[in-house]
Amino acid sequence: MADHDRRALMSAAPPPISFETRPGRYRHWRVEAEGPVASLTLAVDESGGLRPGYPLKLNSYDLGVDIELADAVERFRFEHPQVRCVVFRSALDRVFCSGANIFMLAGSSHGFKVNFCKFTNETRLGIEDASRHSGQRYLAALSGACAGGGYELALAADEILLIDDGASAISLPEAPLLGVLPGTGGLTRLVDKRRVRRDRADVFSTLAEGIRGRRALEWGLVDGLAPRSRFEEGVRERAAALAASAPGPPPEATGVALDDLEPEESADGVRYRHVELTFDRPARTATLLVHAPEDPFPQDADALSAVGASLWHLRMARELDDALCRLRFNEPQLGVVLLRVAGDPEAVAEADRRLFRLGKTWLARETRLRLARTLRRLDQTARSFFALAEAGERFTGTLAELLLAADRSYLCDDLDRPAGVALTEMNRGACPMGNGLSRLESRFLGDSERAAAFGPGVAFEAAEAEARGLATFAPDDLDWEDEIRVAVEERARFSPDAMTGMEASLRFAGPETLETKIFGRLSAWQNWIFQRPNAMGDRGALTTYGRPERHAFDWERT
Repeated sequence: MADHDRRALMSAAPPPISFETRPGRYRHWRVEAEGPVASLTLAVDESGGLRPGYPLKLNSYDLGVDIELADAVERFRFEHPQVRCVVFRSALDRVFCSGANIFMLAGSSHGFKVNFCKFTNETRLGIEDASRHSGQRYLAALSGACAGGGYELALAADEILLIDDGASAISLPEAPLLGVLPGTGGLTRLVDKRRVRRDRADVFSTLAEGIRGRRALEWGLVDGLAPRSRFEEGVRERAAALAASAPGPPPEATGVALDDLEPEESADGVRYRHVELTFDRPARTATLLVHAPEDPFPQDADALSAVGASLWHLRMARELDDALCRLRFNEPQLGVVLLRVAGDPEAVAEADRRLFRLGKTWLARETRLRLARTLRRLDQTARSFFALAEAGERFTGTLAELLLAADRSYLCDDLDRPAGVALTEMNRGACPMGNGLSRLESRFLGDSERAAAFGPGVAFEAAEAEARGLATFAPDDLDWEDEIRVAVEERARFSPDAMTGMEASLRFAGPETLETKIFGRLSAWQNWIFQRPNAMGDRGALTTYGRPERHAFDWERT
């Protein structure tokens, strides 16, 4: 396909992206999950891109490939808790993965590229989270060349085994070939996670051809080598050892099926069972409304398993997660998101109490971890979040995490029915942020006594919540509508770029972690580099990739 034809196809208005899938619909991954060792085999369908205009050759991937990967990782945790090790494999001979598809990146909008990098890093953090908390280890079995995003996927695994055939190399070629960075997750994991020396990481990240065999092992880029004649045997041995080193599955862990969300979609929003997402496009705002549970929470572990994926915390977390992904990719013009709650606050508090009473069961644990991952997705979403509670409404427990995650919060100080905040066990660190702290600890950074004072059962009405630092403002009912209108309209008029940078800088106070480094750098450096002419200009490296003409750089350092 000629370049101008490809660009014309990809510049057309893209259809909305769906983030729901299941193994029976996968086009790019094969799943085997029998016994303690499972396999995820990358077999990318070249013609299966999310949009026309780029074939997915050499196991290169686009967002659709990663949506399937995220779904598979999630299902291993909930549907196959007996799995102790997952092996990444390739269906292609002598190629593991050539990374993100270059023509897809070159033809995508700036916002899509940044959100694509963000989603892939969230998926890889989910893999590391599964290893850390669910006892499911990951082994990357590199049976051929592994480049760019393919090596970033391998870096997310606990161990990397490379075939030693004199030809297969690993590489992060983005800087020498494309004038960009390896998703920022690649560089960060190289030095922070694998402890590769900085000078060696510098050399490796500027070698388009990559590094093979013994040097890759010596430099810490892989954990083991195996010749072609013993590669499959080596994979089995390492997978068995990783599975044996992982904690065994709890005896009651039989798995629960993750059913389809099947939301009702319209031009003005998306409605799920517990979450509603509505759009006000002229105002460039959206509203995320989360409903309290209506059904009684299960009393014991057997009842919990019987409810399965319909458990309110789990179902709500999956719905909220899907809504956030839709906002990122399908609604880039909506800059302000209003977080609202509805329903009985005491039902939320009781559901939280019972979830913690069943905390030692694997499903309760996995549910809390899933909720934590969803809230971290909200933390990393480049939108302005305002939490609003009108008269009589209350952010309680699990839903109070939405208020604590918001950039601002407004509680109506109605004379007869003031809004409020009530805390439960869920607010005491069950859903840590990417910095490793609870949202209360991040809010009151350096004042541990103040953060500790807000224990389970603490509840405040609007004015006191503002006074104690749990709410930003508490307007009275006479000023409520005008104050909210002015605040939202003002926020929507600010530069989206300025707000993205400001919010990313303010949300993660305190210690740096692998996660905060990845997303902080992605918000700043990768965001900036993707817009620079050296990458995306008429003769930028990403623009001219695959063409006869050579790129031309502006040599000024900034």
